[in-house]
Amino acid sequence: MRILRRRPWNAPEGAVTPEALVLNRRALMGMGAALLPGIAAAQGVTQAPPLPEHARNMRFRPERALSPERDATTYNNFYEFGTSKSIASAAARMPVRPWRLSVGGLVDKPREFEIDDLLRLMPVEERVYRLRCVEAWAMTVPWSGFQLSELLKLVEPKSNARYVAFETAAIPGVMPGLRQSWYPWPHVEACTIEEAANELTFMPVGLFGKPLPQSNGGPLRVVFPWKYGFKSGKSVVKITLTADRPRTFWPAIQASEYGFWANVNPEVAHPRWSQATERLLGSGERVPTRIFNGYGEWVGGLYAGMERERLWG
Repeated sequence: MRILRRRPWNAPEGAVTPEALVLNRRALMGMGAALLPGIAAAQGVTQAPPLPEHARNMRFRPERALSPERDATTYNNFYEFGTSKSIASAAARMPVRPWRLSVGGLVDKPREFEIDDLLRLMPVEERVYRLRCVEAWAMTVPWSGFQLSELLKLVEPKSNARYVAFETAAIPGVMPGLRQSWYPWPHVEACTIEEAANELTFMPVGLFGKPLPQSNGGPLRVVFPWKYGFKSGKSVVKITLTADRPRTFWPAIQASEYGFWANVNPEVAHPRWSQATERLLGSGERVPTRIFNGYGEWVGGLYAGMERERLWG
């Protein structure tokens, strides 16, 4: 007589979920993640895959030692997660996959990109940049990413596109700061089309050779190294080209302290403190601030004949 020995993984037939219910559940999960940000946040992946192979671009020399990685990734402004500098643990809960970037407005070929597809299209490299905060602290870090101009080539801006706006993700389920309704959410920053086309304007997806932490604006942000850091939008989900200057986040809150251009100038003080020096993250050393944060040779010509504009701060 044959004796059947039931293994632990052999469930009785009556306990097996019908195939139709399994397939329906998978379909509903997929629809929810695609359509509802709250569900996507609950089911999304909070760790990005490793960066594609890339090398450091030695053209951009910071003339300064790198900031400690721990300080650079845990001392951050990101108001969607809170108004303190200690938002790294809260930000780490934000999902970074799936992540879609839409690029549209005044372009001939509007597109939507899954971030990993985008990285296969873009020439990813590492650049060491100085970053100067309007609060008079500074860091020097190795960003991995691509020039914004390379992305704009894919969508072909129209001749009447004058500005480029960057919209930050707004995910209520993981961003408690969005409950502060007096702020003009979603966070929008912007630049001119000429600034966007400048070779310094960079879209980081990594930091210190690793995927960009959410606290630093991961999985995708923009960086203008000659401007104060508040101009560099984080966790970007939408880029829009427009003919009119967009309403941006910080000038909307306090235009007397934060302007649209926000170029670095040691001789123009913030209304509440001097900008003549900056404090280096990590060492705490005070060093002189440089006009355009030391990048004047690349960007000074962008502002010729604009002396009547409020270019600083």
